[in-house]
Amino acid sequence: MLPTLRLASRQPGPWGGPGAPSPEAAARHSLSSANELRCRRLLEASTATYRRREAMAGVLVPLCSVRGAPSLLYTLRSSRLTGRHKGDVSFPGGKCDPQDKDIVDTALRETREELGLPIQEENVWGVMKPVTDNKNSVIVPVLAHVGPLESLDLTPNPQEVEDVFTMPLSHLLHPRNQGYTHFCQRGRFRYTLPVFLHGPYRIWGLTAVFTELALEMLAPGTYRRIARVSGPPSRGEAAA
Repeated sequence: MLPTLRLASRQPGPWGGPGAPSPEAAARHSLSSANELRCRRLLEASTATYRRREAMAGVLVPLCSVRGAPSLLYTLRSSRLTGRHKGDVSFPGGKCDPQDKDIVDTALRETREELGLPIQEENVWGVMKPVTDNKNSVIVPVLAHVGPLESLDLTPNPQEVEDVFTMPLSHLLHPRNQGYTHFCQRGRFRYTLPVFLHGPYRIWGLTAVFTELALEMLAPGTYRRIARVSGPPSRGEAAA
C-alpha cells in the first residue's frame, strides 16, 4: 500500500534561540572563507568515513552565487527519462561506476556528464551523511562550491536535464518557504520529510533531504532539520 501524504506549511519556530541570524544574514555569511573552513572541519570525519564506503549513488550539492547572492543549483530531470522520478527536481548525480575511484569522483563525473561542468576536487567541501532511499540504496551527498553562476559555462545534457535553476539560500532558509510531508501507512506514522516551496518548482523527496542537510551545515543557527523517522531507516538517514 502506498503511504498517504499530508503537506502543511512549516511555521516559524525558535530557529536557534535568541540572537539566531536572520535568513538573509545567514545566507550572506554562508560562502565566506570562515564558514567554508568551519564546514570543511565539521565534514572531515564524515568525509573520511563515507568517502570510500560502498554506496549505490552519489550526488553533488552545488553551492554557487547568483549576482553575489549565495544559492544552490538544481536540475529538473528530463521527462524523457524512465522511472518514477522523471520530471523531478534533483541535484546532479547518479549511480557509481566501477571506474570511479570513490564517491566524490562519482558525484563530479555525473555533474560533468549532466551539466558539462568540470569541478576541481579542491572545491569539494566534504561528504555529508548518506541517505537511504525506499529501496535501501545508499546515496551519498557531496557538498562543493562551484563559483559564481555568471562564470559557469553550463551545457546541460538534454537526455537527462530539462531545466537548470538556482534557489537563493535566503529563500530556502525562510520559514514561509518551508513545509513538510507526513508519510503514513496503514494509519501509522512512518516519517516526515521537508518540502521547499514558492520557487519555480517544488523541492521534495531526497533532494529536499539533501537541501536540508546542506542548510543545516551552512546555517546551523538559523536552520534546524525536521526530517523525522519512526523505526527504520536509522537516525541520520531518511527514506523517500
